[in-house]
Amino acid sequence: MTSTFIKLPNRLSIIARQMLNLKDINLKMSQRASFSSVNNMDEEVLFDAVGSARIISLNRVKALNSLNLNMVEKIMSSMQTWVAPGSNVSMIIIKGSGEKAFCAGGDIKAATEEGKKDPSSLKSTHFFRREYMLNHLIGTCPLPYVALIDGITMGGGVGLSVHAPFRVATEKTLFAMPETAIGLFPDVGGSHFLSRLEGSIGLYLALTGCRLKGEDVHRAGIASHYITHEKMCIELALLLIT
Repeated sequence: MTSTFIKLPNRLSIIARQMLNLKDINLKMSQRASFSSVNNMDEEVLFDAVGSARIISLNRVKALNSLNLNMVEKIMSSMQTWVAPGSNVSMIIIKGSGEKAFCAGGDIKAATEEGKKDPSSLKSTHFFRREYMLNHLIGTCPLPYVALIDGITMGGGVGLSVHAPFRVATEKTLFAMPETAIGLFPDVGGSHFLSRLEGSIGLYLALTGCRLKGEDVHRAGIASHYITHEKMCIELALLLIT
């Protein structure tokens, strides 16, 4: 099927095709004096800067980068600063740490445990409210927002990516809305983007929670672009853009 979403500009398409020599690129990155990082590797989400571009790295590798309230708040706060008038930020790129997942979804376990501790607490529902606000911020972001959905991308991870104009999948991408398999409506704006896919594929995914992998994610229109995992080099993209 043909993607119904915005296509990547030619310059970025050229960048994707040029992501070849990773060793040389990593060496260049280690030598690049202008690269700035304000990260502690124990943080659940990392923020880096290369020139005027900003990188968000989901960093809960053992939890497949599942999204919790702390991560939502930090991403929202940073993005609001980046899109504010007077900011010199030109692009936002989001990716997952580790080899397995972009983001496996919202940390429902944490939200459930919070509700069990105090049934009268609104903390568990607050997570969903703030998550949806982040989804809206991504969907209305005035800056180019590129999601590298390399690996497991489900539920909350879909919300961090599908509302953006540029969503780059690889052969390792595994997409699903698993909440529909237990009777929940398609979460994180799922009813919005699924209903806009070509044909009846969106309805099928919404009713079944079926998984799509690799190129099928692109064919369905969920990803705007597809490249191989070995060419998914964020450092090179940023070096060429800046």
